[in-house]
Amino acid sequence: MKRKKRSLFTLLMTLVLSLAAVGCGNNSAQPKQEAPAANEVAKQISVGLIPAEAKVSDQALEKFRTYLEQQTGAKVTMGNYPDYNGVVEAMNAGKLDMAFLGPLTYVIAHHKGGARAIAAKTSKGVPYYYSYILVHQGAPYNTLDDLLKDSKNVDFAFGDINSTSGSLVPGVELKKRGVFRSKDDSDFKSVVYTGAHDVTALSIQNKKVTAGAIDSSYYDKLVEQKKVDPTQFKKIWQSDRLFQYPFAVSKSVNDATAQKLQDALVNLKDKEVLDAFAADGFVKASDQDYASIRAVAEADGRLK
Repeated sequence: MKRKKRSLFTLLMTLVLSLAAVGCGNNSAQPKQEAPAANEVAKQISVGLIPAEAKVSDQALEKFRTYLEQQTGAKVTMGNYPDYNGVVEAMNAGKLDMAFLGPLTYVIAHHKGGARAIAAKTSKGVPYYYSYILVHQGAPYNTLDDLLKDSKNVDFAFGDINSTSGSLVPGVELKKRGVFRSKDDSDFKSVVYTGAHDVTALSIQNKKVTAGAIDSSYYDKLVEQKKVDPTQFKKIWQSDRLFQYPFAVSKSVNDATAQKLQDALVNLKDKEVLDAFAADGFVKASDQDYASIRAVAEADGRLK
């Protein structure tokens, strides 16, 4: 009986090890995506988008994806990410070849993983925008000083915590004025992060918050698309000029692929696709264009 049990055990172990070896052989035999030569465009390109607005339409995304495929000859995959940091992490992990980023998000992606800016959007024909602090038209504040004098009664809204115009720049201004240190440590009645510029605008219009920080070009696009009523807002603060949102490629993308993508972006004319980015076009951009935002990010301890 013992000899039979040992024989059965030996047979089972042999079968298990054989199956494991076959499984390992199948995994190792799967072809890996080969990196293109330096002068060749990649055959596959993955693209990620930040949530500057709560939702970019699937139709606009598909038109953009198809356009990039036509212009590059590559198979393009594309998707929205739930937050700004998610895009940076995906790019650094090698899951994205190109991403649409906020200026601060780009600076972080460059700092952490060597991302390279290749194009920046334009609004009203120029690659610049501003951070606004807005209040409802009926609010008793006409300047930021007015608001801060009554800070204990103010519910303040930022956008995504990694947004340049929705968090970094207005946050630094409020820190300088001594009323804001962090979400849980401020002189305001409350501080919230809405995650997207359109959510901030609607929160102000519907009086869910007293004041909020927002990207000027996204605000203008929301007005143009009649998603918000401009008569319901007052602008009480405006930042210095900021360089616009870039498309950036990961460190692993070769120059030939980056050039094809840059050309495609600069030549993009489809209004529906441009509207999805609150843009009227794209121009060439480089890392140097974001030097001033990098300096602010470093001063605020965002680059570690």
